[in-house]
Amino acid sequence: MVIEELKDHQNIIQKVIDTLAPDIEKACDMITTAIKNGNKVLVAGNGGSAADAQHIAAELSGRFVKDRKALPGIALTTDTSALTSIANDYGYEYVFSRQLEALAQPGDLFIGISTSGNSQGVLNAFKTAKAINCNTLGLSGRDGGQMNGLCDLNIIIPSTITARIQEMHILIGHILCKAVDDLF
Repeated sequence: MVIEELKDHQNIIQKVIDTLAPDIEKACDMITTAIKNGNKVLVAGNGGSAADAQHIAAELSGRFVKDRKALPGIALTTDTSALTSIANDYGYEYVFSRQLEALAQPGDLFIGISTSGNSQGVLNAFKTAKAINCNTLGLSGRDGGQMNGLCDLNIIIPSTITARIQEMHILIGHILCKAVDDLF
């Protein structure tokens, strides 16, 4: 079982290398441009994708590898008062879009993470981000879902297995953070 899991992971990494490296480089350009221009990076997702959003934001505001100044990475998944009040008053599908409406500025980067590409809360957040003139980056899987039509760039992991998709999302998140570290 262990070897089978590792080989499955290895196969997905090879597919990502073969097909997605140019898109990951574009994503690196998106995040470094936002940071160089003094903008924020706002990140959101549900469940495991929420954990990935928090991880990416923490690497920006804390540090990834090298000591550098703290950067504005904000996970929209962490403020329980905002999440629960928005869900109660407007519906769960608006927990990220309402926060973007309050926090985002033109030129900021919104990263939405959804393994299916169809999470309604993330989809609504993309719509709000575009209305504010934020740049938008999606991390999805399967066929990219509805995120395909809502993102400036949607990196679609070529798998239907949630665990493999999430593993690649955090790898891409680390690559993005490395690109930011390289600015300093």
